[in-house]
Amino acid sequence: MNAKLFSPYEVKGVTIKNRIVMSPMCMYSSFSKDGKISDWHYPHYISRAVGQAGLIMIEATAVTEQGVISDQDLGIWSDEHIEGLKKLTAGMKQYGSKTAIQLAHAGRKSMYDGDIVAPSAIAFDEKSKEPKEMTVEEINETVEAFKEGARRSKEAGFDIIEIHGAHGYLINQFLSPITNKREDDYGGSRDKRFRLLKEVIEAVKTEWDGPLFTRISADEYHEDGNKMEDFVYFSKEMKKLGVDLIDCSSGAVVRARISPYPGYQVRYAETIRKEAGIATGAVGMITSGIQAEEILRNERADLIFIGRPLLRDPYWPRTAAGELGVELDPPYQYSRGW
Repeated sequence: MNAKLFSPYEVKGVTIKNRIVMSPMCMYSSFSKDGKISDWHYPHYISRAVGQAGLIMIEATAVTEQGVISDQDLGIWSDEHIEGLKKLTAGMKQYGSKTAIQLAHAGRKSMYDGDIVAPSAIAFDEKSKEPKEMTVEEINETVEAFKEGARRSKEAGFDIIEIHGAHGYLINQFLSPITNKREDDYGGSRDKRFRLLKEVIEAVKTEWDGPLFTRISADEYHEDGNKMEDFVYFSKEMKKLGVDLIDCSSGAVVRARISPYPGYQVRYAETIRKEAGIATGAVGMITSGIQAEEILRNERADLIFIGRPLLRDPYWPRTAAGELGVELDPPYQYSRGW
């Protein structure tokens, strides 16, 4: 079978050998609490490269110490982080996978032991710390931190950068009218709420000329939140700025009851792809090769982001290939048992 799932995908001179992306998933395993790679990360990510994932995107990596989700998150706020990340990218690439990093800032959802920041002084919930409303100076410093994160990502050898604008973290907080109540140039209208992301993209691109993705939460599960027409608009604007693909997730701006089902987020990727004219990645309860193939063949998305199935099975691409009648070439060390 000529499976599209196992066809290459090229973006800005980077060729991903298949359409399977390991979705970024926090490991909370920087055990030294300094944001550095630990011994856990090497076998975790490199085994997925052995398993033949086309692109491996490492977890949300904080551009400032204040922007961590937990004190065991990875960081890229210092040049001291580059060495470990460089060793990790080299390890993944030797098995043919391309590598990506998700640059992030948690904003009001940070568990940092100190002041946390957000567009407005609104806590995530009654159990969460109230954030400090960011000054324009702090916004500028954060934009610069994303820029420096891009520089370090390049030095560490990543092929692709993704900006984390989803799941209720800082950029998502600026985009959403639920969490952004500012009355200056960074709040109010849709254009003003987009301003931080626009400036982050522009700053990143001064250091990075490779493929650039952005993850968004394309459904905020709240009547006062952004609607699909807003996300289509944001996606069109990102395309103008040079973003190559929108990674379409949903939720986590506020606590909401979600009833997921297989492929429940694919419609977001499909709508944005068609209406914004930009490549998209589909994610969310995509568990089989047959399901992934349907999404690609019907042009609902361009890449398939796989999360929990790759936690359960580092060789999920092999399982998917078997479903689709595709033969994968294993690393020679595994040839007798593949």
